[in-house]
Amino acid sequence: MADQKNHHAPLDMEEALSNSEAFIIKHKKTILGCIAGIIILVVGILMYKHLYSEPREEKAQTAIFKGQQYFEQDAYEIALNGDSIGYIGFNKIADQFSGTKTANLAKAYAGICYKNLGKYDEAAKALEGFDGDDQMVAPAILGAAGNCYAELGKLDKASSLLLKAADKADNNTLSPIFLMQAGDILVKQGKYDDAITAYTKIKDKYFQSYQAMDIDKYIERAKLLKK
Repeated sequence: MADQKNHHAPLDMEEALSNSEAFIIKHKKTILGCIAGIIILVVGILMYKHLYSEPREEKAQTAIFKGQQYFEQDAYEIALNGDSIGYIGFNKIADQFSGTKTANLAKAYAGICYKNLGKYDEAAKALEGFDGDDQMVAPAILGAAGNCYAELGKLDKASSLLLKAADKADNNTLSPIFLMQAGDILVKQGKYDDAITAYTKIKDKYFQSYQAMDIDKYIERAKLLKK
C-alpha cells in the first residue's frame, strides 16, 4: 500500500500543477488586472508623498516660520492675519495648507493668538480644530479651549474640556492644573460632588504636584458648600 501511495504522489503533484496553470490561464486577465491595480496604487501613494505631500509640508513650514517669530514678540494680530511683506498669517496657512502637520499647528497658534487678544469665541473654535496626540501639547491646547469657554460663560463646556484635558495629560504637571480649574468652575455652578471628585483626584493621584499641597482646604470648602 505504501508503494502504491508513493507511486501516485508525483501524479497528484503534476495534476495539481496542471490545474493551477489552467486556473491562471483562464483568469489571466483578472489576475494581471489585480496586480496592475496594486502597482498603480503603490506608485500613486509614493508619487503623492514625494511629489505633493512632502513639498507641500515644506512650503507650509517656510510660511509659518515668520508667524512664529511674530508670536514670540507678542505681535498676535500680525501673527494671525499676516503683514504687508509676504507673511500670510496663521489663519491663511491653516486654510491653504490644510491636511499638513504645519496647518494643524497653525490652528493652535491662531487659537492662542485669539485668546491673548481676548477673542475667546474665535480662540475656542481654532483650538478645538487642533488635532494632536502629544502628551503635553494636545492637553494644553484642550485646556486652553476650556478656559476660553469659561471666559464666555459656557461653564458646562469649559469644565468638560478641562476634565478631558486632565485625563489626556495624565501627568503631575498639567493634570492637577486642569483639575483645579475644573473644580473651581464646578463649585461656581453648584456642582459640589463633581468638584469634590476633581479635587480628590489631585489628592489621590497627583499627590506629588504643587496643587496637592493645599488641596484639602478646597475639598473641605466644597463639602461645606454642599451642606
